[in-house]
Amino acid sequence: MDFYFYLPIAQVQIHIITILILSFAVGVLSGIFGIGGGFLMTPILVFLGIPATYAVANVANNILGISVSGAITHWYKKTLDYKMGIMIVIGGLAGAILGIQIFKYLREIGNINTIIALLYIYLLAIIGTLIFVEGVRELNAFKKKIIKKKKLHTHYWIHGLPFRMRFNKSKVYESALTPIILGFIVGLFASIMGIGGAFLMVPAMIYLIGMPTKLVPGTSLFVTIFITGFVVVAHAIQFKSIDLVLVSFLLFGSIIGLHIGLKISEKLNTSEYKTLLAVLLIVVGIFMGLETFVFNKGVDVLRNVPALGFNSDMDLLIIDLAKNSPILYASLSVVLVVFVGFIFSYVRELIHHFRYTKKLF
Repeated sequence: MDFYFYLPIAQVQIHIITILILSFAVGVLSGIFGIGGGFLMTPILVFLGIPATYAVANVANNILGISVSGAITHWYKKTLDYKMGIMIVIGGLAGAILGIQIFKYLREIGNINTIIALLYIYLLAIIGTLIFVEGVRELNAFKKKIIKKKKLHTHYWIHGLPFRMRFNKSKVYESALTPIILGFIVGLFASIMGIGGAFLMVPAMIYLIGMPTKLVPGTSLFVTIFITGFVVVAHAIQFKSIDLVLVSFLLFGSIIGLHIGLKISEKLNTSEYKTLLAVLLIVVGIFMGLETFVFNKGVDVLRNVPALGFNSDMDLLIIDLAKNSPILYASLSVVLVVFVGFIFSYVRELIHHFRYTKKLF
């Protein structure tokens, strides 16, 4: 049986089973850490031979779907800080607008693949190392039963900026500019790298803003919905790089994995959460470095086979919509992933409610 499928917009062939397995694994990790998984899926797609321009846009579209699904689940569990999330979104949209312009410039000069790779390597290595050191320190202290008395929150200069605001859910009182600046940075990188920005946002929420760890995953996914939604529409209209066929495969695998990851996350303590996230960031950074500078961008390593051509009239319809009706096409891609994400979360909640009711009786 032929498991290769042609992507009409990206114009390459993919192995369906490979994409489903990898997207499922990314979904599990997304559920555990409250991340969209873009920092994992984008380099994987590039490694498989999908051009960076298309990898960035389609991963962002996939992240939108799993973020909707994950955020709704956290909404049911009441582990989401809307007020903090809205402040981050405000900055995130501004950053995404600037990021799209930077992405356009880099694409025009032809350096987009190398720059994206370098951004991944440096950011993941630096952030991963910092979190790993902190996580290991906390785990060692826990094993040795060392109890340190410390302040509820560590205050930095950025907390004292104007427009101070009380965030009752997270129990912090600080400048509203702190989450807005964080959102701006996240939005900037999200539009350039095809990520939800959670690998920046999650550690910043914990260490900079001082949010309780249990609120971080849900709030991160909530923010990601709005930032990636904007990124998807912008990429679809400006670069016509959204491929509904690829998005469908990515979404199917990752959204199932997401809900399994959400279940696993309930059994992790804070220190384990930090350490596992750090290891994951470092490994992906190493992977991206090898893929770019050692394996010559994936040649002969999980590389896609040459494209053979269109599979059906549906391919031609997708191409026609993407080129001639980009706004309609962008809206369709957003509605598709949001609908699927909502349905999966709703069904999961129904199953949970049924089990709970059955135990009562």
